[in-house]
Amino acid sequence: MENYELTLLVKEDKDVKDVEELIKKWKGTVKKKEKWGERELAYPIKHQYSAKYYILTISLSPKDVKGFKRELNFNEKLIRYLLLKVEEK
Repeated sequence: MENYELTLLVKEDKDVKDVEELIKKWKGTVKKKEKWGERELAYPIKHQYSAKYYILTISLSPKDVKGFKRELNFNEKLIRYLLLKVEEK
């Protein structure tokens, strides 16, 4: 299992729960969840002018990352996401 940082821009709070369930479906775990609140976007994305920001620190198998990202792309309420691998020091 590798550690990743997942940044989410969502339309509604319930979509974070959907993403957490998706992580569990791929046999991953959520280690930490930070809510940054609602912020204005610099430019409209998918006709949205503001979004709720979340940062999740997750643990996921490297072989499951491609499938996990593919399923994130199908979430209609998710405006944007960024998945970064966190290197251990």
